[in-house]
Amino acid sequence: MYQKLIIVGNLGSDPKIEYMADSTAVCTFSLATNRRWNNAQGQPVEETTWFRVSIWGKRAEAANQYLQKGSKVLVEGRLKPDPDTGSPRIFNKANGDPATSYEVTADNFSFVGSKADTAADGQTPTRANNAQDTGNQPRQTVAEDDIPF
Repeated sequence: MYQKLIIVGNLGSDPKIEYMADSTAVCTFSLATNRRWNNAQGQPVEETTWFRVSIWGKRAEAANQYLQKGSKVLVEGRLKPDPDTGSPRIFNKANGDPATSYEVTADNFSFVGSKADTAADGQTPTRANNAQDTGNQPRQTVAEDDIPF
């Protein structure tokens, strides 16, 4: 049996890293995915689904170093079910509304887009802010040895 989940989304917060007693790193972050469609009345509808992601080992250290709030990332991993129910974790929000937490144990992650897609403050810049990018600039290449994972 095999399970693989692929999610592409934006980080909702900066990653947090902790170290286990055996010095194994674990990095956690929230990841938002968006789905847009038109309903039967032709009105646009948007749905955001949040995932809680944990990644372990050297990849955890790389995620903590290179990812930030707003980063667009592809995560490969598996759903981690609630040990008591075998389903996603179900809980009540502070206001009493029911909610579900989708927990993912990541095996790997990849950056999506370019560094220019995310501004220094972690927000995605608008096209107007990128008007100076004419596309005539040479592309930077990164040697394979420079990639941290």
